[in-house]
Amino acid sequence: MSDDQLFYALFVVGALVLIALLVLAIVLAVRVWKTGKYLQAMGVGGKWVFWGAIIYTIFPIDLLPDPIYLDDVGVLGGALLYLSRLAVKARQNRQAAGRPPLPPQLRPPQRTR
Repeated sequence: MSDDQLFYALFVVGALVLIALLVLAIVLAVRVWKTGKYLQAMGVGGKWVFWGAIIYTIFPIDLLPDPIYLDDVGVLGGALLYLSRLAVKARQNRQAAGRPPLPPQLRPPQRTR
């Protein structure tokens, strides 16, 4: 394998990794955006995490340069985990207090196992 072939092979592999990270960042951003409808039940902490993750992903100045979406994926994944746990906790607190369940548009998604 010549140096040119090795260079092109590494270039193609690197491009595929960057495309995969971009797709993953977009998928996570959409999932975080969909949790936005549950913000009323999550309180102030949930709103800060939601908007912080969205702004960090869109803002061009990041920890890593923008073609490398690894930091964006980490921020979005962490925000999604935190927001999911807040939504479940809000549902449990509401049930423990004996209040009626949230209307369908504010209910967090049910976990399936």
